[in-house]
Amino acid sequence: MTYLNSHQVKALSTDPPPNILGTRFLKYCSVYWGVHAKRGLTNSTRSLAVELLKESYGPISTKLLLEKANFPYWRYDTFSPFTGLHCASFFGIVEVVATLIEIKCYDINEGDFGGYTPLAWASPNGHEGVVKLLLEREEVNPDRPSRRGQLPPKDSQGSRTPLSYAAEGGYEGVVKLLLEREEVNPDKPDNDG
Repeated sequence: MTYLNSHQVKALSTDPPPNILGTRFLKYCSVYWGVHAKRGLTNSTRSLAVELLKESYGPISTKLLLEKANFPYWRYDTFSPFTGLHCASFFGIVEVVATLIEIKCYDINEGDFGGYTPLAWASPNGHEGVVKLLLEREEVNPDRPSRRGQLPPKDSQGSRTPLSYAAEGGYEGVVKLLLEREEVNPDKPDNDG
């Protein structure tokens, strides 16, 4: 996390893309720091994570992370905004999500470059703890669809809600948490109906 917090890494751009072959440590850090952090956070690790994520997660780190996650990143020209709250929700790190919410770095309903909210990142990854934490906030819109028209309407993934992602992934606990909020419409269609 110290490496990812460095000015040199945060300043890297995706256009033109850096030579990733020569920066394997960058790729590893971008993709796996959250896995390690989720296993156990010390106070210093939590501080480094919050320092890393209180601003937007870097564009090159975002691209590397989404590439590893098999997200269709190639459809996007930019990876901004992808906030630290989006990133911590993606990894499911409850303590870091709670801290970022507490220090009010971000709008909890803000969509990223593809319209995905933090809840839309936590739900398809089955991060029940983060979903529960987010849903405890009254201001969270649990039925907000993602991708707000950034992709062609024929894309079968367009305008999907956190509930549809959680159901597709088979995350029963997340589905139950979402259905507890009366604003959630279980029959809300995506762009394909």
